[in-house]
Amino acid sequence: MSTGFAPHILITGAASGIGREIARQYADRGNQITIVDFDGEALSALADDLRRSASDVNPITCDLRDPEAPASVIESAFSHGDVHVLVNSAGVYPAVPLLDITAEIWDAVQSINVRAPQLLTVEFANRIRHLAEELPLGYPSVVNISSGAALRARPGAAPYTTSKAAVEMVTRASALELGPLGIRVNAVAPGFVVVNSELNRLNDDYVEKVSSNPLGRKGRPDDIARAVLWLASPEAEWITGEILRVDGGSAAGALNLPVHWPETRTEPDSPAANVQHPQHRK
Repeated sequence: MSTGFAPHILITGAASGIGREIARQYADRGNQITIVDFDGEALSALADDLRRSASDVNPITCDLRDPEAPASVIESAFSHGDVHVLVNSAGVYPAVPLLDITAEIWDAVQSINVRAPQLLTVEFANRIRHLAEELPLGYPSVVNISSGAALRARPGAAPYTTSKAAVEMVTRASALELGPLGIRVNAVAPGFVVVNSELNRLNDDYVEKVSSNPLGRKGRPDDIARAVLWLASPEAEWITGEILRVDGGSAAGALNLPVHWPETRTEPDSPAANVQHPQHRK
């Protein structure tokens, strides 16, 4: 940026997958980074790596299932300087058949995927809103990580799909109330992205069926990271309350359905009776 302003970025779920790539891309631009994750060992290794390019790196190990964790994270992050961008990337997606869901399973998913980003946004906003007018256009900014699952249920994923639908409404609701304070809130909704996560494991059959999209390849963490960096930047300064779907076009429709065409089983007076199948045209 021409002003020389280097934002301080707070990223949850940073030890692996999409969160890790977001942290890498911000660090490569010389920003100050605060990274948060449950896996302290992986987080420490990432911090050592990011210090090669970031202006400063502050790792915070915590369990976002703890209702007190968001306030603690924000307190710790701001102790290293004002935070300008919050990226809520932490999330879990267990496979649990509907009839096996318990209150403990349900609450664990919602607490990490919905409650934590909402409370982190509240704590962040309360800290930064008094400085919003002094910051470059586009800041402060919050980017939540949603999912294509917010639009489509699937077997074994009721807690997860519900949580991502909630994240999208949390994004809109937050944008509505925080916009007048100068704080933007948006979300990026990835399609299927290949990540190596010990916490969220996937089987090959699932991957094959879920990864189809019009552009014909699986997503990569860098596809999502680049979208996050753009949406949080001054280039998107007049965008808030939006869900940016980065999914190879999978949300556009059902690619894997067969082509349907009425041929012989059509009532004589119906509109379809006068439409010829392409193969039957002379």
